[in-house]
Amino acid sequence: MISGKKVNGIRHVHEAPNVRTKINSHDDELVVKQSQQPDNSPLRACLLGRFVEDRFVYRQTFSIRSYEIGPDKTATMETLMNLLQETALNHVTSSGLAGNGFGATREMSLRKLIWVVTRIHIQVQRYSSWGDVVEIDTWVDASGKNAMRRDWIIRDYRTQDIITRATSTWVIMNRETRRLSKIPEQVRQEVLPFYLNTFAIDKEKTDVGKIDKLTDQTAGRIRSGLAPRWSDMDANQHVNNVKYIGWILESVPIHVLEDYNMTSMTLEYRRECRQSNLLESLTSTTASVTEDSNNNNKNKNSHNHNSSNNRKADLEYTHLLRMQADKAEIIRARSEWQSKDEH
Repeated sequence: MISGKKVNGIRHVHEAPNVRTKINSHDDELVVKQSQQPDNSPLRACLLGRFVEDRFVYRQTFSIRSYEIGPDKTATMETLMNLLQETALNHVTSSGLAGNGFGATREMSLRKLIWVVTRIHIQVQRYSSWGDVVEIDTWVDASGKNAMRRDWIIRDYRTQDIITRATSTWVIMNRETRRLSKIPEQVRQEVLPFYLNTFAIDKEKTDVGKIDKLTDQTAGRIRSGLAPRWSDMDANQHVNNVKYIGWILESVPIHVLEDYNMTSMTLEYRRECRQSNLLESLTSTTASVTEDSNNNNKNKNSHNHNSSNNRKADLEYTHLLRMQADKAEIIRARSEWQSKDEH
């Protein structure tokens, strides 16, 4: 119990005193009714969070576990991404839209369609420590004609300070042919009532810049022989998108991992990866920015203004994850880092 509020997978009725969002009275009634259900009720699967903002926003709380922190005793980027993914899936389930697919709606399941992420951008102001409780809000909106945008905000539950913002783009793929598909009108009508025209990250602060492709000649570091395991696969029979982060960081210099915090990461997914594939991780430095050199790098590194805090990044890297055999691209990425002494 944190301030009278149960966390990690247990739905609750009462708000913390400093939470400003109004809760729909219908939601409170729903919580009470669901809490009276027996433990084996199918509704137990939905008792994971609650809706706020007139049911457009789904909110869930988590406690940072000991196995979700890194050597510096704070949550890792993989932990944050996993929490975002968990909240998104619970949002679909609690909305009553879930079919028999992994995050797919009923109409999508009928057509053997699944959601796949094409791009994620995350900005981290501060990493939580072991035992901290975080509160995550998520919602969806249209992105063009045939994509969906999902946003998240992570708050420190105790202070209600926003510590992380993220946005992502999703498209539909046929589960069997693995080909991208337009959003069927029946699916569009399912998700349309949940669209909220609000942005977690201001448009002008979102990293939308092109991520350059690395090659053997342009990469500063290359790590080969990375092998996906069976446990890296997800329910859609491809490597979980969060797993790529660990492989990307395999080619980042160890002193950067030890002495810097990653404040921003953009992931651009290009193709699926299966368990049988061997991978290569490539990394190259693309910026080294200090306060004294900001003006000299203004044009070259203008997208550094997308960082989650007010000053520019100390380091910036471009990454590529590719198949080792045929060099086919799996994911391009960009990361920004700030010294732990100054963050």
